[in-house]
Amino acid sequence: MEYAYYPGCSLEATGRPYDVSLRLVFQRLGIGLKEIEDWNCCGATSYISMNKLTAYSLTARNLAYAERMGLDVCAPCSSCFTILSKVNRHMRWGEEHKAHINEVLAAAGLSYSASLEVLHPLGILVDFYGIERIQERVVRRLEGLKVAPYYGCQIVRPQGRFDDREDPQQLDNLFAALGADVVPFPMKVRCCGGMLMTSYEDVALKLNRDILTAASDAGADVVVTTCPLCQINLEAYQDRINKVYGERFHMPVIYFTQLLGLALGLSREELKLDEMVVPLPTTDQRRIEVHA
Repeated sequence: MEYAYYPGCSLEATGRPYDVSLRLVFQRLGIGLKEIEDWNCCGATSYISMNKLTAYSLTARNLAYAERMGLDVCAPCSSCFTILSKVNRHMRWGEEHKAHINEVLAAAGLSYSASLEVLHPLGILVDFYGIERIQERVVRRLEGLKVAPYYGCQIVRPQGRFDDREDPQQLDNLFAALGADVVPFPMKVRCCGGMLMTSYEDVALKLNRDILTAASDAGADVVVTTCPLCQINLEAYQDRINKVYGERFHMPVIYFTQLLGLALGLSREELKLDEMVVPLPTTDQRRIEVHA
């Protein structure tokens, strides 16, 4: 198994622990990743709001380079996964769409035939590699750890092709198989507000407070997520939420690949767990050993 890896901008900055832990987990499982050469920003939602053809063409440039590699794309960032998937579908919907984008790509000597699949690493691990095979590689069970699985609003929508749109199960099934206690978490696909934290902070703080409250009320020890923007909103703004709302949140919010990496025997240092704003405790009161 090998994939063309599109890390995206966030994973080279605030989401660096996601990039590091994902590469280590895939390496431990024998799944190959080849980073797309000279990849560019997917544009997230801002490009599309300005000029759809330009935005789609910039995104398609990454797909064109991946197609030259002959590999399907692995895109861990939720926004990147959504945008790359959207452009891929758009070019498959009709020759006219494809022709317009390829006319733009031709200026850079590129073209894209829309032959690839855009995949999220969670889908790769659960649907293609398989939970049973992952269980065979586990060296540290997660018994006693109460996990709230937070998917965010993007990767399961709009079509529900990735998982159920309202009640996805891939994170739930994965960590339950590794011994964790996956708590009931109705906020698992509730939006964190995304970039609203920079424009309408009061709205974003309320959204994130609701998500953290649900996790806390369910007795979660940790929230695991698949999105770098969700992760930083839920983790880095807890002090601000506590001040505004009089809360006392101190909830670890980590990438699902970090917790999976622990189960596979990787160390806290390797997985950058001690670099998080709210670190996962080394040994908690539930007798969970989360260090080598």
